[in-house]
Amino acid sequence: MHGETQDSSADRGLAKPGPIPRGSLAICLACLAVVVVFYCFVPASGWGGISTAAWWESTWNSENDYEHGYLVPVIMIGLIASQWKKLREVAGQGHWIGLLVLLLGCLFYLAGQRSGQPRLTVGGLPMILWGGSLFLWGWRVGWKLFFPFFILWLAIPVPEFQQATTHLQILSTKLAQWGSNLFGIETVVRGTQIHSVSEKWSALEIDDGCSGIRSLMALILISTVWAYLAPISLWKKAILCFSALPLAIIGNMMRLTSIFVLSEYGDYKFAAGTWHDWAGLLLFYPISLVMLLGVHSVLEGGLPWKRPKKVAVRKTVVSQQGGEALEAR
Repeated sequence: MHGETQDSSADRGLAKPGPIPRGSLAICLACLAVVVVFYCFVPASGWGGISTAAWWESTWNSENDYEHGYLVPVIMIGLIASQWKKLREVAGQGHWIGLLVLLLGCLFYLAGQRSGQPRLTVGGLPMILWGGSLFLWGWRVGWKLFFPFFILWLAIPVPEFQQATTHLQILSTKLAQWGSNLFGIETVVRGTQIHSVSEKWSALEIDDGCSGIRSLMALILISTVWAYLAPISLWKKAILCFSALPLAIIGNMMRLTSIFVLSEYGDYKFAAGTWHDWAGLLLFYPISLVMLLGVHSVLEGGLPWKRPKKVAVRKTVVSQQGGEALEAR
């Protein structure tokens, strides 16, 4: 009898996750088809007959500093795929609050269509997707899908954010001058232009692209996903996420300083041309990612891959009838 009890307990512990019910899965696929029709084929109001999806894709360009927008849907799909097995395990009875969130997303869609503001229309998409998941499969699935769906908001250009470009230009100019002084390069700042006192190179201007806002938006996306995946507490995740702003400013200062150093002591044409175009990829992102790793390590008390392993606790259960002891972890 004791052996049978042990075997049955083991079988329950090793039970494989069951498939998502076919009924709810069919409803989900039907709803997705409707969403695809409205977002990909129904023209966005006031935008020349193109669909909302086409308008959204057109905003992922260098003018809006949202070239990283193409990565956001890919990241969303990747996060969902990585959790698919767990989602199957926790799928349960749906909750009615999900229907309210779904309807709120539909209201955003209608408001965007009526007002000619595709941003509102796109802003309702995560609500529709997440609300539908919560309504069909419950809170445990909802919590796991909340971040993957709402990360889509990071791919929506925000006009107010673009206004920060001017302030970042001024800040970047001052920091680049300070960084150049550390290498013995005397410069004069006039607006957003930096002039060499030695006149070894022509004046360099910190334009919109050099302000760092483009790199900042990309680093915000990276730090947000990094914080989500990091096994740390919520307040530490928040610190890791918001660290993108100072790290982007520091990284951009180093990139600009390197241009002035090469202009002063090396080849000005190479510095202002080839190095200017490649410094972001070869210098900014490696430095920024290393600093982000440093922040994570400080928050976690050590390098993430050297995290102390959990010690398995063994429990010994002795049968009341004097049977053999069962040992479990």
